[in-house]
Amino acid sequence: MPILKSDRSLSIASTGVNANVLKIVAIIAMFFDHATLAFIPEGTPLNWSVHFFGRLAAPLICYLIAEGYHYTSNKKAYTKRLFLFALISHFPYVLYYNLSIWKATSVMWSLTLGLIALTIANHKKLNLYAKSALILACCLAAYTANWNYIAVLWIVSFGVFRDQFDKKVVAYVAIGFFLYVLPGIQEYGAAVSYRFGFLMAIVFFYLYNRQPGKRNAFIKWSFYWFYPAHLVLLLLLSTFFL
Repeated sequence: MPILKSDRSLSIASTGVNANVLKIVAIIAMFFDHATLAFIPEGTPLNWSVHFFGRLAAPLICYLIAEGYHYTSNKKAYTKRLFLFALISHFPYVLYYNLSIWKATSVMWSLTLGLIALTIANHKKLNLYAKSALILACCLAAYTANWNYIAVLWIVSFGVFRDQFDKKVVAYVAIGFFLYVLPGIQEYGAAVSYRFGFLMAIVFFYLYNRQPGKRNAFIKWSFYWFYPAHLVLLLLLSTFFL
């Protein structure tokens, strides 16, 4: 039997996890996943385990972006905020990961393009061909960013299938497996089998009750600032204490 209306039953709507819980889980997963670069030797069981847990971060953040699109009263301002933090996060990201300044950028750019792509997907005056072409352009523009077109497509699918849990999960798993897990295993083998950790996010999608949780300016902006701030912190720690 298909799951109707919202993601959950009324009982989960009253007892499940809210958006703030998803943010906290995503932040914790992200911090430890990124910390492995400097503090946990590659190829060790601990490194694999932390990366497996870290696969929660990107899907949950993409999910929150799609939810934010639904709830925000000003989509242009929302997009501008993401773009601003994509700019702010660029240098901390490339410096921490020792990447070329002009050939790579952070996931914040992918999230910005994902939000734009979702806006395009829901545009009432564009036909299917125009929407497809513009969403493809967003995917291409995200190519050099962390989580690239995968994040873009996840955000679009989360938004388009917001009220159809079954379809949303199928799209999520298909995108994650064919564009993330399978290419990684083909190139690097079992060493990146931790990528299957992305499936853990489905539990949180199921439990999410569509409630924002406590809302204030500090909570709102701390979520944005955490990304560049934690990269700066990890960069400083790895530079001066290792």
